[in-house]
Formats: sequence, structure tokens, C-alpha cells
Amino acid sequence: MSAQLAQTSWRAVFLALRCGQVAFVQFGAPVAMRLLSGVLASSSALLSGAVGSASAAFDRLGFSRVSFGRANPSSMTASACEASASSSAAADANGGAGAQKPWLFVGLGNPGRMYKGTRHNVGFDIIDAIAEAEGISVSSKQFKAIVGKGLIGDVPVMLAKPQTYMNASGESVGQLVSYFKIPLNQLVVIYDDLDLPFAKLRQLPKGGHGGHNGMRSIIDHLKQSRKFPRLRIGIGRPPEEMGAINFVLQSFSKKEKEELEATFQRSLEAVRIMVREGFNKSATFVNTPLPLEMLNR
Repeated sequence: MSAQLAQTSWRAVFLALRCGQVAFVQFGAPVAMRLLSGVLASSSALLSGAVGSASAAFDRLGFSRVSFGRANPSSMTASACEASASSSAAADANGGAGAQKPWLFVGLGNPGRMYKGTRHNVGFDIIDAIAEAEGISVSSKQFKAIVGKGLIGDVPVMLAKPQTYMNASGESVGQLVSYFKIPLNQLVVIYDDLDLPFAKLRQLPKGGHGGHNGMRSIIDHLKQSRKFPRLRIGIGRPPEEMGAINFVLQSFSKKEKEELEATFQRSLEAVRIMVREGFNKSATFVNTPLPLEMLNR
């Protein structure tokens, strides 16, 4: 390869990397990966000598799923990269051709340090457990929620923790569902349930609010639709001398936290099964009593 051709090739690689960086910062990894796949798939022999180095560079940036082909040199500026990334992001939001809709997992709770670790915030805790296990950063603020986007296996997912306070959760969930055009059968709400024994899970494809104000708000903001899955975590009933409000805002004891570890792990496995093998198989996994539970009946 001549010096001039090599210089042109590396310029094209640099510009492709720049596009990826702009898209990643502004719109997240899924948009960046799709944009880069399109840029690098319009290949010619020009970059044949530089593809290996480009691939290594992208690996360091974390775009491990991008398939690298050969690309023509481009005079694409940063602003042009931003425009392309914007178009790609719009395709995400508007359901671009062939785009796979993400699953949206919403954990319910109250924002703020004073509510951290309380029974009413167990939905937040499950989202945090999923995020940690799957390497998804839940840190961006969108539609009155803290949101994270990533993949479980090769399936796109969104994790959300509404910041509206529990009783207004629907304000956030309704906007997320509408903007990202999430099918209701791929909206999964995770929340605490007084009517389930402590640490027990129950997964259903639809249903009412059951007196839970967060769920009531969500149903109201989904035009009274109840046809969306939910994963409920039992927090038990309050003692006779304690009211329900004080009970749900109470922190878990050390022993209870230890018991919940197995519940969190089971919830994580349920989510993985759901996105990979479907809701029904996940529900069977969750709702089938464990051997110890069967013995205690």
C-alpha cells in the first residue's frame, strides 16, 4: 500500500471511530453499534490493510458486537456524524425497519437516601441486581426516571427506576412506553407485594393494581390497560400493632436481607429466561414451587 493510500485509509478509520464516539456519548451503545455497522459495511478494498487495527480499537471502546467490513474513505465531519447518529437514534425511537423492540423492566420505589433499602423499594433493588449482573449502567435521566440500556444475551433491554415517588410512577412509565414504542407485553413492572409471603415471587402476564398505588398510577397512564406483565416480590404482612404505611417504609433486617439474596438471584434468572425464551417459560420457572416450598405445604 502506498503512503498516500495508507494515509487515506487511516483517515477513514479515524472518522469512523469519531462517528462511533459521538453516537456512543449522545445516544448510547446500541445506536453507536448500528451506525458503525452501516458505515463499515459500505466496504471497498481501500481499508483492507487497516481493518485489523480498527477492529482492535473498537474492541477497546467496548463495541465487541460490531462486525467490521471494509469501508470507503469519508470526508464526514463531526457534525455529519452527529446527524447520522441522530437519525439512527430516531429510528430507535420510531421503530426503524427491522429494529427489535427492547424489553422495558421497571422497578418501583421511592427516590432518595431515606427510602433506600426499605420494603417499598424492593423493585429498585431488583433493577440494581439485574444491572450489576448484566453490566448495564443505570445512570441516564429520561422521562422522570433513571434509565439504563444494554443487552441480555443478544436481546436489547431497558432498565428503569421512576423518580416520581411511588404513587406517581405512571407519569414516568407512560412516557417511556410511548416514546420508545414498547409493546405492552414487553413492559415488565417489578414491585413489592404485601399479600405475598416474605421473599416469595409471583409472575403474571396481566392483572389489576391489587391496591398498590404505584401500579394504580401505571394503569391510569396506560389508558387503563392492565395487559402488561408484572413480577411481584412478597414482603409479608405487618405486625398487628403496625400500620401498612409504616411497614412498607421500614428497612429490612439483616436476616431478611440474607433471605432476599436468593430471591434476587431467582428474579435475575427469571428475567434472563423471559427475554431469551419467552414469558411463559419464565412464569413457569417463577411460579413453580421450589422443593422446600412444596415440603412446607
